[in-house]
Amino acid sequence: MSTAFYTHAECRLHDMGQGHPECPQRLDAIADHLLSTGLDVALDFRDAPQATLEQIERAHTVHYVTQLQDLLVQVQASGQPRALDPDTIACPDTWRAALRAAGAAVAATDDVIAGRVHNAFCAVRPPGHHATRDETMGFCFFNNVAVAARHALDVHGLQRVAIIDFDVHHGNGTEDIVAGDERVLMCSFFQHPLYPYSGAVPKGTNMVNVPVAPYTRGAELRETILAMWMPALEAFKPQMVFISAGFDAHREDDLGQLGLVEADYEWITRQLVQVAARHSGGRIVSCLEGGYNLSALARSVAAHLRVLADV
Repeated sequence: MSTAFYTHAECRLHDMGQGHPECPQRLDAIADHLLSTGLDVALDFRDAPQATLEQIERAHTVHYVTQLQDLLVQVQASGQPRALDPDTIACPDTWRAALRAAGAAVAATDDVIAGRVHNAFCAVRPPGHHATRDETMGFCFFNNVAVAARHALDVHGLQRVAIIDFDVHHGNGTEDIVAGDERVLMCSFFQHPLYPYSGAVPKGTNMVNVPVAPYTRGAELRETILAMWMPALEAFKPQMVFISAGFDAHREDDLGQLGLVEADYEWITRQLVQVAARHSGGRIVSCLEGGYNLSALARSVAAHLRVLADV
């Protein structure tokens, strides 16, 4: 079976201004690299639908979703960007892009569970893992992975899902949403201290948080993953694996100071594929989070996809 690649042109329309690292060119860099390397022929390209508010409200409060919708519709009508925090700016096309990003994760979950594809990667923006139940922050509006995980649990009836987050920044929003939900095991590593300056003390017993020091390189992280993540995942036996795939821990990325390279992302992905093969029927949905050096991002996504697509 194939690896689905979900994206949508509307995800490129969300634009937080000149010089902002979370830019539309991120998706262009990925697409261009897939074409130039020929990896595109190994993927099943699919358009991301819009998520429904009901789907989003499985991870976010109704009040938050309603309030954010009202604000983003106002921005859309005015045609003028509005800063929601110093890092997160809404533009007239943000509402549509955010719905597509969450919708990609939900559609990918449906397709993987139905067996229409083996696994899936969602090349979407805005990213999601800093969005809490009721707060926009860190470039994120809706928590795409958390929405998808709750969809798998609440709609498809799965009993155990894992969320793996290898972004350089702690996925505080995802932790806020799933901490204490014993149907979810969340494993992550992240540079500490670094924005959002959280995660050193887990919020729930279902969290495996691994803070790592600046300038940590791949070999040390691999040892940590084998020691910390893998025993927890083997004991939990997830029925599906979700990945918050941030590539800003790459040594060429200026938003962090970790030292990963493409081979490390390939290795991490291979470990997760093997976990999924043992416990989940191979079911994986991966969603793009960070990664802001365009060349390193494109190369790292390709390394991730080669393992998912087994090419």
